[in-house]
Amino acid sequence: MTPLLSVRNLRVAFPTRSGLFEAVRGVSFELGRERLGVVGESGSGKTMTGRAILGLVRPPGRVDADRMALSGESILNLPERRMRRLRGARISMVMQDPKFSLNPVMTVGRQIVEGYRLHTGVSRAQARDKALEMLAAVQIRDPERVFHAYPHEVSGGMGQRIMIAMMLAPDPEILIADEPTSALDVSVRNEVLRILDRLVRERGMGLIFISHDLNLVAQFCDRVLIMYAGRVVEELPARDLHAARHPYTQGLLNSLPRLDRPVERLAVLQRQAGWRDAPPEGAA
Repeated sequence: MTPLLSVRNLRVAFPTRSGLFEAVRGVSFELGRERLGVVGESGSGKTMTGRAILGLVRPPGRVDADRMALSGESILNLPERRMRRLRGARISMVMQDPKFSLNPVMTVGRQIVEGYRLHTGVSRAQARDKALEMLAAVQIRDPERVFHAYPHEVSGGMGQRIMIAMMLAPDPEILIADEPTSALDVSVRNEVLRILDRLVRERGMGLIFISHDLNLVAQFCDRVLIMYAGRVVEELPARDLHAARHPYTQGLLNSLPRLDRPVERLAVLQRQAGWRDAPPEGAA
């Protein structure tokens, strides 16, 4: 079966005064109709990988890959006009903080309607009905009121749900969620995760879930990629995350506080130069 997304040897580089900096170095994976977690420290290349897939790396940044295909169709370095037809319609991305993603001078409903019409060409009335349907789908209790609200009039959790509604309205095949719960309290976070889980299962989508939270990824995702210094160092089923073999993954896990095993001082991650270039653990 053809995977929804196939990435082989993805590289993202930026010229600097001290030479070429590779933010992503040889990342490879396939995504099916599943929840794929991507974890690692800040600066490990998680978000840049998602942006490269969507064609959002701007010059002088350079994106290269042996293969980057959406349902068998190459999307590597497509012209911007063609990429715009795919971006949002077939593959969408929910950014980390809705405060910086929603237009502060446009109502929530107008923003959802505008995006949906751009990808589908439906009438304004049809787009309005779809917007209200999607707001209800992400469990917003009063969709009509929120439809007419401005972003500053809603909470952070509701803003995140609005972004999910907006990105899922055109029925994309793939959703990239970049730290979608990092700014939310636990109860709202769990609600957003339930929404994502239900929508992925009902629609048969592929989800790339980018996060720092290893425990959350272990509970929520089906499979996990661990990234370090721009590359994948380990790949394994999410249920086996706490039995990871790579010392980097083990170091991340050991640095987490545990209620069932309290310690006086958390372990400090001891980095090794060989991690940057060794082949990934567990990759097929």
